[in-house]
Amino acid sequence: MKLDPKIPPGRLQDKWDYYKDHCQLVSPANKRKYNILIVGTGLAGASAAATLAELGYNVKSFCIQDSPRRAHSIAAQGGINAAKNYPNDGDTVWRLFYDTIKGGDYRSREANVYRLAQISNSIIDQCVAQGVPFAREYGGLLANRSFGGAQVSRTFYARGQTGQQLLLGAYSAMSRQIEAGKIQMFPRREMLDLVVIDGKARGIVVRNLITGDIERYAGDAVLLCTGGYSNVFYLSTNAKNSNVTAAWRCYKRGAFFANPCFTQIHPTCIPVSGDYQSKLTLMSEGLRNDGRVWVPKQSGDKRHPNQIPEAERDYYLETRYPSFGNLVPRDVASRNAKQVTDEGRGVGETGLAVYLDFRDAIAKLGKKAIAERYDNLFQMYERITAENPYEVPMRIYPAVHYTMGGLWVDYNLMSTIPGLHVLGEANFSDHGANRLGASALMQGLADGYFIIPYTLGNYLATTELIPIDINNPSFAEAEATVKTKTEKLLSIEGEKTVMEFHRQLGKLVWDYVGMSRHREGLEYVIGAIASLREEYWQNVKVAGSSDNLNKNLEFAGRVADFLELGELMARDALQREESCGGHFREEYQTPEGEAQRDDEHFAYVAAWQYRGDEQIPLMHEEELKFENVKLTQRSYK
Repeated sequence: MKLDPKIPPGRLQDKWDYYKDHCQLVSPANKRKYNILIVGTGLAGASAAATLAELGYNVKSFCIQDSPRRAHSIAAQGGINAAKNYPNDGDTVWRLFYDTIKGGDYRSREANVYRLAQISNSIIDQCVAQGVPFAREYGGLLANRSFGGAQVSRTFYARGQTGQQLLLGAYSAMSRQIEAGKIQMFPRREMLDLVVIDGKARGIVVRNLITGDIERYAGDAVLLCTGGYSNVFYLSTNAKNSNVTAAWRCYKRGAFFANPCFTQIHPTCIPVSGDYQSKLTLMSEGLRNDGRVWVPKQSGDKRHPNQIPEAERDYYLETRYPSFGNLVPRDVASRNAKQVTDEGRGVGETGLAVYLDFRDAIAKLGKKAIAERYDNLFQMYERITAENPYEVPMRIYPAVHYTMGGLWVDYNLMSTIPGLHVLGEANFSDHGANRLGASALMQGLADGYFIIPYTLGNYLATTELIPIDINNPSFAEAEATVKTKTEKLLSIEGEKTVMEFHRQLGKLVWDYVGMSRHREGLEYVIGAIASLREEYWQNVKVAGSSDNLNKNLEFAGRVADFLELGELMARDALQREESCGGHFREEYQTPEGEAQRDDEHFAYVAAWQYRGDEQIPLMHEEELKFENVKLTQRSYK
């Protein structure tokens, strides 16, 4: 199948304007006739729900939590990018576009990324109007901080709570529409299947997580805003409820899954401290503005960090990358941290950590200034580690954070299933092989506030949609599929818990599809995951029943999907015989140890089509055309 990204004609700078000028519209009176189902209430889902309801559409919003305020978007700490150029340091829309393309190692669509950069400034205006309390300079202008992969300060922030404050802004806009009756909220629902009628997405099947009831909902389009799949690794910075199930069930209904091996390792995470952990805690990338990363020069040096003199410290990022220093992109910082710990120079009890030190910043700026910027982050670190970052360096180490892969979408944010639009981290579209820090919040809000109102309207205005209801046979078939899987999980009565299987899977994926990959390991892990999946369906123990609140059952379904996804990730990494961004194949690297792309053979999006549980999925390619930027070896030196 030829994948058509449906990119508008014209100059790169004019494509989005051309699209808006020529797309079909739905009149205000007719918007009231359409019912839109939105799954997920993070930044992408909440902003889309509020915006579409404000326009007049009837919106049904489905939240896996008890409130949209608990969506995982609140965990984003550091900030949101925009090309406002308030510091007057040379930023432009083009620079934001170029930094994003380059940061993603030239594995994303030019048109999508440029549109994102164009819209970025409007996002800040929207959020300020909602009352988001961005930090401000003394003169009143919004403040900016620097983030990795850029030589300008373009990141707007609200201390270390930017995601939470942005989500509260979107939630307040949602609440207005809930009160007006244009949004119906369905909390504590988990989407378990997509209903496709006449080739179009027309409904969903969900489980009420409190009562266990299976519920059907019909609509004219479905918007999937369910976030990423980092929890396939078991230990990640994602909340425990974050999962791939909704997207994976759409994949099994015909939506292609793109670039699943493109996962991001974040360099500033509190290190693993024991097998008992269920998740990891992220420290904001914003800390790299003032914190200096270092390890001892000599391997095996276990002295207290304050006792190691300056001459015996290796500020390795500053040495290797003098232009960007500690603000190199996340994939570069993570690989370098792994390298120095592999050399035996890691710190802490496990040796799997490096220092992030604020000693010099405090001496230069004063403790008060550092506290104003980061105090809530410092407090969080101290509560978890019992170490005071004002007095001793933080210990950090890379951890799985974000997924650049996701369901394939075209320029309209529509998947290969007509009517199924995918927003935010759930799609693959904007970040290539590595996401720059502070761009996730930008993408989620761009998709929800500013893109989907146009592209959804165009779809509805140009598509014939026959009237349907939940009595359609396709709903009955989808519900039966869900119930069959649930009953099977409950009937196995094995000896190993869901978490034991998940921990085993996570270790396999981390060891072989983590910070570095190689052919032998990928070939091995494909078979290992298949064997683990076979054991899962014979030996998992799921306590309880399906007719009430049952967290074991919830996680059992999600881990079953992770077991299938993990194998697809390995297959995708195996076929991509190059290194790019966060996908580092050990066989393909420069003499300096940097990622070595193969633009002649792999400048494409790999989109995988489901062909059955026992069949190897079919890979399709979307060629990436670079007409405005030159493909060059990334350098941050």
